[in-house]
Amino acid sequence: MFHLLYILAFTVLAFIAVSNLIRNLVMFSFDREKPYPANSSAGKKGSFGYYASKRQSIPHPELLDNTGNIIKEPLLVMRSVNVDDAREKLDALYESSPGQKIERSEEA
Repeated sequence: MFHLLYILAFTVLAFIAVSNLIRNLVMFSFDREKPYPANSSAGKKGSFGYYASKRQSIPHPELLDNTGNIIKEPLLVMRSVNVDDAREKLDALYESSPGQKIERSEEA
C-alpha cells in the first residue's frame, strides 16, 4: 500500500517540477524578447541598469588603439611561424620560468 502511495507522490512531484521547468523556460524566453530602456534607472547609481548604460557608452580597452580610437581591423591576425622558431621561443620561456630555476638547483 505504501509503495503505491510513494509512486503517486513522486509522480505528482515530478509533474509539478516539469511543469515549473517548462513555465520558467517560456517566461525567460518572453523576458528575453522584451526590450528594456537603457536609462530606466538613471536616478539609482548603485543599480545594474546604471552600469549597463555606462558599459555601452565606453568600449572595452582592448578595442582601442594607443591613441584611444576604436580599432576597425580584425582583432585576430595569425601569421605563419616556423616550427623551429616557435620551439625556440617556447624553450626560452621554459628556461626563464621561476619553477625551472628551482628544479635545476635541486638536481645539482
